[in-house]
Amino acid sequence: MKQKFFTVAPMMDWTDRYCRSLHRILSRRARLYTEMVTTGAVIHGPRERLLGFDGAEHPVAVQLGGSDPRELAEAARICADFGYDEINLNVGCPSDRVQNGRFGACLMQEPGLVGECVAAMKAAVSLPVTVKCRIGVDDQDTEEALNRLTDAVVAAGVDELTVHARKAWLQGLSPKENRDIPPLDYPRVYRLKQARPDLPIAVNGGIKTMEEVHGHLRHVDGAMLGRVAYHEPEILLSVDRELFGEEPPVADAFEAIEAYEPYVAARLAEGVRLHAMTRHMLGLFTGRPGARAYRRHLATEGVKPTADLQTLRDAVALVSRETVQVPDRELAAVG
Repeated sequence: MKQKFFTVAPMMDWTDRYCRSLHRILSRRARLYTEMVTTGAVIHGPRERLLGFDGAEHPVAVQLGGSDPRELAEAARICADFGYDEINLNVGCPSDRVQNGRFGACLMQEPGLVGECVAAMKAAVSLPVTVKCRIGVDDQDTEEALNRLTDAVVAAGVDELTVHARKAWLQGLSPKENRDIPPLDYPRVYRLKQARPDLPIAVNGGIKTMEEVHGHLRHVDGAMLGRVAYHEPEILLSVDRELFGEEPPVADAFEAIEAYEPYVAARLAEGVRLHAMTRHMLGLFTGRPGARAYRRHLATEGVKPTADLQTLRDAVALVSRETVQVPDRELAAVG
């Protein structure tokens, strides 16, 4: 029986190195992903800024965007040299910029090319090469579209497939709308797993609770959480215990911030602004008295050029350590 796994989705503008370092403090076992980085940026851009990460982030995967097998192979080699644990190919992003570059979700229409890309990366590196895709795009039949893509990447030697259980509409819907409007079809992903019992398959899209994660893991090998892991990061404290029978690294959000402080201090000493790190922490303390004051303090004081570790400590001091839960409906507006 294959071991179940849990991942935090690659999310543009969110899952940068500072976010991942915080998430790692909350869970040792969650696999973390970078934001998508294009092959052109990897090959020609400032690599350390784009790809550098802290060793404590392991296991961490890099997600690549591209459709040229040779460029993807070169980018994969570069990423492997940086020490990543996995190379993931984006076949799911529906943004116009991605479409214009002929990668992301539009590649669902070119399964043969996706297979060539996977084969090229597999030949270039010894790391696992994985794919994140949709169940289809536009008017595609989701049974045929997902089967064709899966056949192509399996033939190329793909190590794992994560399926966002929605279609992507390449015309008429924004990237944000593509995360909510097309209906979820989890059973389609379950059927794929039944047809491909030897291929590790994870499901993504709309998963909000650990109870839902457990439900999906009765049908597939892995679950990938996106926005809820970002907006309510304390959910990651449940991962190690509930899925792997291990104690989490810290007991609660207070301990998490204490454990994060040395990292914050080190980055501040390098010239990184406090807000670059605290913007990923606004979802901590959801439901506790004082959580709104904590967020407000970080949103007003944490963005100042002079903000430092004491600014963070002052924000945390506004949160009650009582266990009483209170309604806290402003989180979504802040994130």
